[in-house]
Amino acid sequence: MSLKRPAKDQPENFEFTPNSLKAAEAIVTNYPKGKQQSAVMALLYIAQRQNNNWIPLAAMKYIAKFLNMPYIKVYEVATFYSMYNLSPVGKYFIQVCTTTPCMIRGANMLVEACKEKISKNESELSNDKKCSWIEVECLGACVNAPMMQINEEYFEDLDKEKTLKILDKILKDEIPKPGSYRGRTSNEPENNRKTLMDLKNA
Repeated sequence: MSLKRPAKDQPENFEFTPNSLKAAEAIVTNYPKGKQQSAVMALLYIAQRQNNNWIPLAAMKYIAKFLNMPYIKVYEVATFYSMYNLSPVGKYFIQVCTTTPCMIRGANMLVEACKEKISKNESELSNDKKCSWIEVECLGACVNAPMMQINEEYFEDLDKEKTLKILDKILKDEIPKPGSYRGRTSNEPENNRKTLMDLKNA
């Protein structure tokens, strides 16, 4: 695991918006009295969503006070889990799965598309600061490989051409349709196959 470092440029202040505050308070009520600190992961995620996909140090300090826990404990959680971004990743954060199933089915083509459309290097903002990309380990959609995640949505059954079209849309602030790009529902078999025996007629 690579060491995660906070961004050099940090905002001085952070606080939850009314909607984020309402969500955070609702989550905290799910925990027994004295165990509210267990909500730290969920609150970090709320802060990340509110702050354009990354968590500044001011947000960690805010959450520490919110949950009445030491700041260093919040920092430890934020730096340990890969789901938290400690520096700007842009409005659209692309994660390309390159684990074995996706790699076998052409994940390198998705990486090439990201290099062409966004930036030559991982974790590097595009020229307009709108998005960035990284390679990640398994995202749990192996049956629909190759795939990538953009913010919270999955885009599956991709190739380079389809990936380029998706990236073109987000660069124009358009919202591409998530899901399979071969027309499958969830991870249903293709060509109406229902059992392995159907392979004989494939």
